[in-house]
Amino acid sequence: MTTPTDILDLKTAIGAQVDQVFADVQALYHQLHQHPELPFQEHETSERLAAALEGLGYEVTRGVGGTGVVAMLRNGEGPTVMLRGDMDALPIQEATGLEFASTRRAETESGTVPLMHACGHDLHSSCVVGTAAVMAGLREHWSGTLMLICQPAEEIFGGARAMLDDGLYERFARPDVILGQHNMPALAGTVGHRAGSAMAACTNLAVTIHGAGGHGSMPAQTVDPVVIAAHVVTRLQTIVAREVPPEETVVVTVGKLHAGTQANIIPHTAELEINIRSFDNALHRQVVDSIERIIRAECEAGRSPQPPALRVLNETIALHNDPVAVDHVRHAHAEHFGTANLYAMPRLNGSEDFPVFGNAQAGGFGGEDIPYVYWFIGATPAERWAETPGQSVAEKMRHLEMPHSPYYFPGNEVTLRTGIEALATGALAYLG
Repeated sequence: MTTPTDILDLKTAIGAQVDQVFADVQALYHQLHQHPELPFQEHETSERLAAALEGLGYEVTRGVGGTGVVAMLRNGEGPTVMLRGDMDALPIQEATGLEFASTRRAETESGTVPLMHACGHDLHSSCVVGTAAVMAGLREHWSGTLMLICQPAEEIFGGARAMLDDGLYERFARPDVILGQHNMPALAGTVGHRAGSAMAACTNLAVTIHGAGGHGSMPAQTVDPVVIAAHVVTRLQTIVAREVPPEETVVVTVGKLHAGTQANIIPHTAELEINIRSFDNALHRQVVDSIERIIRAECEAGRSPQPPALRVLNETIALHNDPVAVDHVRHAHAEHFGTANLYAMPRLNGSEDFPVFGNAQAGGFGGEDIPYVYWFIGATPAERWAETPGQSVAEKMRHLEMPHSPYYFPGNEVTLRTGIEALATGALAYLG
């Protein structure tokens, strides 16, 4: 039976381990932040992380699913707990003004783009390394297998499936539980949980509508893809209004619409990119099917000379935290951080490929689903939080920079420490 003294001793031991490794982890974080890399291009990042984990005595494998890293620490009999961090950055020009701000650029198919860790994946992977050090230093407190994942390409929903397709569970271990976290502009030092539906499914769809171009003065001799595209954009808005039950949340956004070169030329094609988000996987599939139906119908109505080309750019399923596992981890976090430093995380319309690791069908690994817990660590310093309008966490976050902003910086000392302690405490809840 766990006693208050045991809890206090473990909390003290975790804190002491974090104190020992914090300077090195913070230096690693600054290095990663200054040198961001795009999805599946995280070569320097993954090598830095792999070397750090090897230095802590872990059995490390590079190149899993492209640039992914797997680190194993076997410590006797017991369950296998998997901790996941992501590594990739975004094509954003950093505007934080930090001394270690990124000035990197990269070549893409669209040209040269600036790079920034605007979503805090550098923080996440640094926390994994910090947790690895803490757990290695606390071997006498736990028994089982710790499986650490540094995942590529979360921003394009590709890295989780790539690692699974590369034999993640067959080559290493099939975990009993999967734990992960994400920074959020809540109060630094706090941890947010949400059981059940927590993040949305997402599909990004590219569409080419074909026309028959010609001179703008002779429209009757053409098929105008711009007019067809305009009808598509308007008609898509009826899906949420007329095909989705009012109690459900679905978002359909046409984020890209491009056609033509100048006013007097009717182009041959129009290009669209559509973003779909929802919290129910079955409903999500229904909405995507409706979008495809409408696009094909409008193309036929507009005399398009050939069917539209539709291509899924990337997609992921909804994130549903296992309620039993959430309660277990929340209890451990309450004991470590205190209940006053926990908050109820509102459901997010953002998306993650983290649930693919736990969903047998989406992950393609067969058998039963694996329970997972994905929580949120606050990233807003106390002074900024106090001066931000609002009473609840959700109200205050509306006034703060969010991930993917060029001004977003989650890597303060309190958040970095909290992230390490939250992962270690979560792991020990199963391994201790």
